[in-house]
Amino acid sequence: MISDDIETTQCQQKDPMDLFHSGQFVKICAPMVRYSKLAFRTLVRKYNCDLCYTPMIIAADFVRSVKARDSEFTTSKGDRPLIVQFAAKEAQVLSDAARIVCPFAEGIDLNCGCPQRWAMAEGYGACLINKPELVQDMVRHVRNQVENPRFSVSIKIRIHDDLKRTVDLCRKAEATGVSWITVHGRNVEERYQPVHYDAIKIIKQNMSIPIVANGDIKTLKEAENIHHMTEADGVMVARGLLANPAMFAGYEETPLKCIQDWVDIALEHGTPFTCFHHHLMYMMERITSKQEKKVFNVLSSTSAVLDYLSYHYGV
Repeated sequence: MISDDIETTQCQQKDPMDLFHSGQFVKICAPMVRYSKLAFRTLVRKYNCDLCYTPMIIAADFVRSVKARDSEFTTSKGDRPLIVQFAAKEAQVLSDAARIVCPFAEGIDLNCGCPQRWAMAEGYGACLINKPELVQDMVRHVRNQVENPRFSVSIKIRIHDDLKRTVDLCRKAEATGVSWITVHGRNVEERYQPVHYDAIKIIKQNMSIPIVANGDIKTLKEAENIHHMTEADGVMVARGLLANPAMFAGYEETPLKCIQDWVDIALEHGTPFTCFHHHLMYMMERITSKQEKKVFNVLSSTSAVLDYLSYHYGV
């Protein structure tokens, strides 16, 4: 669970709530299955990312299995502040998972936004936006059972077609002690349709806790514009950071320095080849020609990738 090369003593906490009250909008790396793991979090933190989320972890498996804990949750001393995102549908299970990660993270997030069919069929993800009382119960359990009063409990949601229902959900969550809410500005059916930033603004205007805007943010300039448009306290980015991990530092496309940093970090962390390669494919999407992609994307070993980067980019 914890990297071998670091002390497992609890390091100095960086409270995310302090970030939200800093006067600047908070720049956040989204939970991304397979991708927002320790090595990638280490990279984006070098480029002005304020707060990182783990990939979504199934709380029931995490509580039940040491093997699941060791494979799903890896962190290190510098990996702070950190939010662990869980998929859960039972209050006690979520609370048990929160207590396990409490010494190693600043908070947990309950996924109420994943629209994938398998998740919703299992009672996880976006189906929870239609079960506000269950969300309240889960938040309440974590609040009551985690002893650290500064440990955050947040939720990430999608919106309803009837925005009154979303506002009602958010108010109920706030009343139960949720720390902040991330709003992906699409409904459960929408994938690549335009994001409803106006809906995020309405939610923000109805709440007193921090609200984070999420959806289709590709550059720092866009992040700033959406912060002003929605009045949100933070912006959360997924695909935009995959394509350009240096985005929050103001780079329009991935700088070579960032590619070099990824190679160094990935090798140091023993990142599996497929993950190492996929990240580079995303990062180099905007800076490589079609012909270069044809060659680079079919490379099949770390040494081949390193040779390619050295020859073509001096990395």
